[in-house]
Amino acid sequence: MTTFVLVHGAWAGAHGFRHVRSRLWSAGHEAFTPSLTGIGERVHLTGPDVDLTTHVHDVVNVVLYEDLRDIVLVGFSYGGAVVTGSLDHIGDRVAHLVYLDAFVPRDGQSVFDLLGAAPPTITLGADWLVPPTPREFDDPAEARFSEPRRVGHPIGCFTEPVRLRTPLEDHPFSRTYVRATADVPDAPGAAVFESAAAHARSSPAWNHHSIATNHMIPVNRPAELTELLLTVARQG
Repeated sequence: MTTFVLVHGAWAGAHGFRHVRSRLWSAGHEAFTPSLTGIGERVHLTGPDVDLTTHVHDVVNVVLYEDLRDIVLVGFSYGGAVVTGSLDHIGDRVAHLVYLDAFVPRDGQSVFDLLGAAPPTITLGADWLVPPTPREFDDPAEARFSEPRRVGHPIGCFTEPVRLRTPLEDHPFSRTYVRATADVPDAPGAAVFESAAAHARSSPAWNHHSIATNHMIPVNRPAELTELLLTVARQG
Protein backbone atom coordinates (compact mmCIF):
# COMPACT_ATOMS: atom_id res chain seq x y z
CA MET A 1 0.00 0.00 0.00
CA THR A 2 1.20 3.49 -0.90
CA THR A 3 0.16 6.76 0.72
CA PHE A 4 -0.54 9.61 -1.68
CA VAL A 5 -0.97 13.26 -0.71
CA LEU A 6 -2.53 15.20 -3.59
CA VAL A 7 -2.38 19.01 -3.41
CA HIS A 8 -4.78 20.84 -5.71
CA GLY A 9 -4.19 24.03 -7.66
CA ALA A 10 -5.44 27.59 -7.47
CA TRP A 11 -9.11 28.64 -7.47
CA ALA A 12 -10.27 25.08 -6.78
CA GLY A 13 -10.27 22.53 -3.96
CA ALA A 14 -9.82 18.88 -3.07
CA HIS A 15 -12.86 18.04 -5.21
CA GLY A 16 -10.62 18.46 -8.25
CA PHE A 17 -8.91 15.21 -7.31
CA ARG A 18 -12.08 13.31 -6.47
CA HIS A 19 -11.88 11.00 -9.52
CA VAL A 20 -8.21 10.19 -8.90
CA ARG A 21 -8.70 9.82 -5.16
CA SER A 22 -11.50 7.26 -5.55
CA ARG A 23 -9.43 5.24 -8.01
CA LEU A 24 -6.45 5.15 -5.63
CA TRP A 25 -8.72 4.05 -2.80
CA SER A 26 -10.22 1.31 -4.98
CA ALA A 27 -6.71 0.08 -5.78
CA GLY A 28 -6.02 -0.34 -2.06
CA HIS A 29 -3.97 2.77 -1.42
CA GLU A 30 -4.36 5.72 0.92
CA ALA A 31 -5.05 9.08 -0.71
CA PHE A 32 -5.24 12.36 1.20
CA THR A 33 -6.42 15.51 -0.57
CA PRO A 34 -6.01 18.48 1.79
CA SER A 35 -8.11 21.50 0.87
CA LEU A 36 -6.24 24.77 1.04
CA THR A 37 -7.58 27.58 3.21
CA GLY A 38 -9.83 30.10 1.47
CA ILE A 39 -10.67 28.02 -1.61
CA GLY A 40 -12.65 24.86 -2.29
CA GLU A 41 -14.89 23.87 0.60
CA ARG A 42 -12.81 26.15 2.84
CA VAL A 43 -13.78 29.25 0.86
CA HIS A 44 -15.56 30.61 3.94
CA LEU A 45 -12.14 31.05 5.55
CA THR A 46 -10.74 33.32 2.87
CA GLY A 47 -9.24 36.68 3.75
CA PRO A 48 -6.41 39.04 2.80
CA ASP A 49 -4.11 37.37 5.32
CA VAL A 50 -4.20 33.99 3.53
CA ASP A 51 -0.88 33.41 1.80
CA LEU A 52 1.49 30.68 0.66
CA THR A 53 2.59 30.01 4.24
CA THR A 54 -1.04 29.34 5.18
CA HIS A 55 -1.29 26.71 2.47
CA VAL A 56 2.04 25.15 3.39
CA HIS A 57 0.69 24.74 6.93
CA ASP A 58 -2.49 23.14 5.55
CA VAL A 59 -0.46 20.41 3.85
CA VAL A 60 2.21 19.98 6.51
CA ASN A 61 -0.37 19.59 9.27
CA VAL A 62 -2.23 16.84 7.40
CA VAL A 63 1.02 14.93 7.04
CA LEU A 64 2.07 15.46 10.65
CA TYR A 65 -1.30 14.94 12.34
CA GLU A 66 -1.97 11.79 10.30
CA ASP A 67 1.68 10.75 10.86
CA LEU A 68 2.13 9.98 7.17
CA ARG A 69 5.50 8.64 6.02
CA ASP A 70 7.08 7.47 2.78
CA ILE A 71 4.48 9.45 0.88
CA VAL A 72 4.07 10.21 -2.79
CA LEU A 73 3.51 13.97 -2.64
CA VAL A 74 1.79 15.48 -5.68
CA GLY A 75 1.45 19.18 -6.43
CA PHE A 76 -0.86 20.27 -9.26
CA SER A 77 -0.36 23.69 -10.87
CA TYR A 78 -0.14 26.27 -8.02
CA GLY A 79 0.09 23.25 -5.70
CA GLY A 80 3.67 22.88 -6.93
CA ALA A 81 4.60 25.99 -4.97
CA VAL A 82 2.82 24.61 -1.91
CA VAL A 83 4.54 21.23 -1.95
CA THR A 84 7.92 22.92 -2.53
CA GLY A 85 7.36 25.11 0.51
CA SER A 86 6.43 22.08 2.59
CA LEU A 87 9.76 20.32 2.09
CA ASP A 88 11.62 22.17 4.86
CA HIS A 89 9.09 20.65 7.26
CA ILE A 90 8.21 17.21 5.87
CA GLY A 91 10.88 16.46 3.27
CA ASP A 92 12.07 13.48 5.31
CA ARG A 93 8.60 11.91 4.96
CA VAL A 94 8.56 12.12 1.15
CA ALA A 95 9.49 9.07 -0.93
CA HIS A 96 8.62 10.60 -4.28
CA LEU A 97 7.66 14.12 -5.34
CA VAL A 98 5.44 14.69 -8.38
CA TYR A 99 4.86 18.05 -10.05
CA LEU A 100 1.71 17.79 -12.13
CA ASP A 101 1.86 20.55 -14.77
CA ALA A 102 3.01 22.68 -11.87
CA PHE A 103 5.15 25.58 -10.77
CA VAL A 104 8.60 24.53 -9.51
CA PRO A 105 9.96 27.56 -7.66
CA ARG A 106 13.42 27.88 -6.21
CA ASP A 107 14.09 29.41 -2.80
CA GLY A 108 13.02 33.05 -2.86
CA GLN A 109 10.80 32.75 -5.93
CA SER A 110 7.06 33.39 -5.97
CA VAL A 111 4.45 32.29 -8.48
CA PHE A 112 4.34 35.84 -9.85
CA ASP A 113 8.13 35.75 -10.24
CA LEU A 114 7.90 32.60 -12.35
CA LEU A 115 5.14 34.12 -14.46
CA GLY A 116 7.12 37.32 -14.95
CA ALA A 117 4.21 39.27 -13.52
CA ALA A 118 4.74 42.72 -12.05
CA PRO A 119 4.21 42.96 -8.29
CA PRO A 120 0.75 44.30 -7.54
CA THR A 121 0.48 47.96 -6.65
CA ILE A 122 -1.07 48.62 -3.27
CA THR A 123 -3.82 51.17 -3.67
CA LEU A 124 -6.68 52.35 -1.52
CA GLY A 125 -9.33 49.65 -1.48
CA ALA A 126 -7.38 47.30 -3.76
CA ASP A 127 -8.93 43.88 -4.15
CA TRP A 128 -6.95 41.01 -2.61
CA LEU A 129 -8.66 38.26 -4.62
CA VAL A 130 -7.38 37.10 -8.00
CA PRO A 131 -10.24 35.91 -10.25
CA PRO A 132 -10.00 32.43 -11.79
CA THR A 133 -8.22 32.06 -15.10
CA PRO A 134 -10.28 30.42 -17.88
CA ARG A 135 -9.83 26.66 -18.22
CA GLU A 136 -11.33 24.07 -20.55
CA PHE A 137 -12.81 20.70 -19.60
CA ASP A 138 -13.21 17.78 -21.97
CA ASP A 139 -16.51 16.70 -20.44
CA PRO A 140 -19.35 19.29 -20.40
CA ALA A 141 -20.71 17.68 -17.24
CA GLU A 142 -17.35 18.22 -15.56
CA ALA A 143 -17.38 21.85 -16.66
CA ARG A 144 -20.85 22.32 -15.14
CA PHE A 145 -19.59 20.84 -11.88
CA SER A 146 -16.24 22.62 -11.73
CA GLU A 147 -16.89 26.14 -12.96
CA PRO A 148 -19.20 27.23 -10.08
CA ARG A 149 -16.58 25.91 -7.65
CA ARG A 150 -13.74 28.01 -9.07
CA VAL A 151 -13.46 30.98 -6.71
CA GLY A 152 -11.22 33.99 -6.22
CA HIS A 153 -7.76 33.19 -4.86
CA PRO A 154 -5.97 35.30 -2.20
CA ILE A 155 -3.21 37.24 -3.92
CA GLY A 156 -0.70 36.66 -1.11
CA CYS A 157 -0.40 33.04 -2.23
CA PHE A 158 1.06 34.26 -5.52
CA THR A 159 3.27 37.06 -4.20
CA GLU A 160 4.88 35.33 -1.21
CA PRO A 161 8.22 33.69 -2.09
CA VAL A 162 8.88 30.04 -1.38
CA ARG A 163 11.35 29.19 1.38
CA LEU A 164 13.47 26.11 0.70
CA ARG A 165 16.68 25.73 2.70
CA THR A 166 17.83 22.60 0.86
CA PRO A 167 17.76 22.86 -2.95
CA LEU A 168 15.10 20.63 -4.47
CA GLU A 169 17.51 18.34 -6.29
CA ASP A 170 19.63 17.81 -3.16
CA HIS A 171 16.80 15.98 -1.41
CA PRO A 172 17.11 12.17 -1.41
CA PHE A 173 13.61 11.47 -2.74
CA SER A 174 12.97 10.95 -6.46
CA ARG A 175 11.28 13.61 -8.58
CA THR A 176 8.86 13.45 -11.51
CA TYR A 177 7.42 16.17 -13.72
CA VAL A 178 4.20 15.46 -15.64
CA ARG A 179 3.39 17.82 -18.52
CA ALA A 180 0.04 18.36 -20.21
CA THR A 181 1.02 18.26 -23.88
CA ALA A 182 -2.29 19.38 -25.43
CA ASP A 183 -2.29 22.84 -23.86
CA VAL A 184 -2.16 25.71 -26.34
CA PRO A 185 1.10 27.71 -26.09
CA ASP A 186 -0.62 30.84 -24.78
CA ALA A 187 -2.66 29.06 -22.10
CA PRO A 188 -2.20 30.56 -18.62
CA GLY A 189 1.12 29.37 -17.16
CA ALA A 190 1.91 27.17 -20.17
CA ALA A 191 5.34 28.71 -20.81
CA VAL A 192 6.36 28.21 -17.17
CA PHE A 193 5.15 24.61 -17.12
CA GLU A 194 6.92 23.84 -20.39
CA SER A 195 10.17 25.30 -19.05
CA ALA A 196 9.95 23.11 -15.96
CA ALA A 197 9.18 20.07 -18.11
CA ALA A 198 12.14 20.81 -20.39
CA HIS A 199 14.44 20.89 -17.38
CA ALA A 200 13.05 17.57 -16.15
CA ARG A 201 13.56 16.00 -19.57
CA SER A 202 17.20 17.04 -19.66
CA SER A 203 18.16 16.36 -16.02
CA PRO A 204 19.24 12.98 -14.63
CA ALA A 205 17.78 14.08 -11.29
CA TRP A 206 14.24 13.95 -12.72
CA ASN A 207 11.78 11.60 -14.34
CA HIS A 208 9.48 13.03 -17.00
CA HIS A 209 6.08 11.96 -18.28
CA SER A 210 3.41 13.57 -20.40
CA ILE A 211 -0.36 13.26 -20.72
CA ALA A 212 -2.09 14.34 -23.92
CA THR A 213 -4.70 16.73 -22.58
CA ASN A 214 -4.87 20.34 -21.47
CA HIS A 215 -3.87 21.65 -18.07
CA MET A 216 -6.86 20.15 -16.23
CA ILE A 217 -5.29 16.68 -16.08
CA PRO A 218 -6.96 15.42 -12.86
CA VAL A 219 -10.47 15.83 -14.26
CA ASN A 220 -9.78 15.27 -17.97
CA ARG A 221 -7.63 12.13 -17.59
CA PRO A 222 -8.18 10.71 -14.09
CA ALA A 223 -7.70 7.06 -15.09
CA GLU A 224 -4.48 7.75 -16.99
CA LEU A 225 -3.16 9.94 -14.18
CA THR A 226 -3.97 7.29 -11.57
CA GLU A 227 -2.08 4.64 -13.52
CA LEU A 228 0.87 6.99 -13.88
CA LEU A 229 0.93 7.71 -10.15
CA LEU A 230 0.82 3.99 -9.37
CA THR A 231 3.72 3.43 -11.77
CA VAL A 232 5.69 6.22 -10.11
CA ALA A 233 5.06 4.65 -6.71
CA ARG A 234 6.21 1.22 -7.88
CA GLN A 235 9.37 2.62 -9.47
CA GLY A 236 10.12 4.66 -6.37
